[in-house]
Amino acid sequence: MKNTGTLKVTLPSDREILLTRVFDAPRELVFEAFSKPELLKRWFGPRGWSLVVCEVDLRVGGGFRFVLRGPEGREMGMRGLYKEIQPPERSVHMESYDDYPGESQVTSVFTERDGKTTLNATVLYPSKEVRDIVIQTGMEHGAAESYDKLAEMLALKPA
Repeated sequence: MKNTGTLKVTLPSDREILLTRVFDAPRELVFEAFSKPELLKRWFGPRGWSLVVCEVDLRVGGGFRFVLRGPEGREMGMRGLYKEIQPPERSVHMESYDDYPGESQVTSVFTERDGKTTLNATVLYPSKEVRDIVIQTGMEHGAAESYDKLAEMLALKPA
């Protein structure tokens, strides 16, 4: 797996992937970027992809629906359900993709220190086999590019 060097990816258990990235922005701004459609549309997805559907109902029991479109027109849809929301510290949601079976739980923790925010996103899969399939899809590279785009957007946004 390759990424741009800004994303740390570890496997804390047989069913988990932990993504860690530091952003040069306060956590309130980073949390907003993960929860507001007008911001998500600016950064979510690898380079060359656009977020053509972005619906967010940010409340416990609410959900989201995203559809990414690639440069050749290929679409990838996903949806989720929010289980826990503690702005700007933490969120937990269930996530599933239109073209892949199963559902994963994503726990995102936003920690600020000296004006920088560390995101730790732990993705828990139903099995080691599903986790390993996700790793093979190139998820790390896509996530790294997406987070790089977020960092670029945050650098332009006034604090």
